[in-house]
Amino acid sequence: MTIPVLVTHHLVKGEDLNHHGTLFAGRSAEWFVESGFIAAAALTHPENIVCLKIHGMSFTRPVKRGEVIRFESSIVAVGRSRLVAHIQMKGRKEEDVIVDGFITFVHVDLEGKPLPHGVTIAAETPEELSLQEKAKTLS
Repeated sequence: MTIPVLVTHHLVKGEDLNHHGTLFAGRSAEWFVESGFIAAAALTHPENIVCLKIHGMSFTRPVKRGEVIRFESSIVAVGRSRLVAHIQMKGRKEEDVIVDGFITFVHVDLEGKPLPHGVTIAAETPEELSLQEKAKTLS
């Protein structure tokens, strides 16, 4: 299977702001994890997906109220029960990457024990191959 990219959008509202009047990092983290979860859940059963680790969220600029931001997420590496998502939060322009990072999810059974998911992905473009290599180095 080729690597699908899923896109979600959010309008930054007053309740999403911190004391500086910009997007609260906690709200960004919530949306970041949700976006990665959606990418993982698109490939298997959502009820079997749990977040193991956020490997990092690097911000490049603040986000103001009224901005519409989009999250692009894709599963870039898999293991027996592991699914690694790459997520970017972007502004209006494609090159406006505001947040970039990875999350590892685990596919589990009803008792929370790792369960093989059977998902395979095939990186095809140089960018996909690069992301896959980065994801393999995450611990």
